[in-house]
Amino acid sequence: MTYQKPQSVVVGLTLIFGLLTGCTQETQNQIGRSVQNWTGTNGVLDIYAGDKLTMRFIGIDKLSTAYGTNEDAIRPYRFGYGTVDKNLNYKADAGEKKVYFEINANATNYVFYENYEE
Repeated sequence: MTYQKPQSVVVGLTLIFGLLTGCTQETQNQIGRSVQNWTGTNGVLDIYAGDKLTMRFIGIDKLSTAYGTNEDAIRPYRFGYGTVDKNLNYKADAGEKKVYFEINANATNYVFYENYEE
């Protein structure tokens, strides 16, 4: 292990801070999501019909926003991979499979949060 002088660490942190402050808010958000994706999350996606919980996905690492292939426009849906939690117990039980899903970001009532039960 090599020892770094404190000045080089301070200079490095100053450069990183300078780069981040020059970024737009969206770029900063994307960097933040990248860091979060490296560390991993244990997300839960609850989907509602009115006030009734109709479906739950667990073990989601992120919800992604869809972009057009040839145009640089955001599509009105989000997608990800998660395990269908049929019995709504926040655990992947036998018979509950990991699936790909899409939700309409404008019309679907949903809540995405970290699994606090584990």
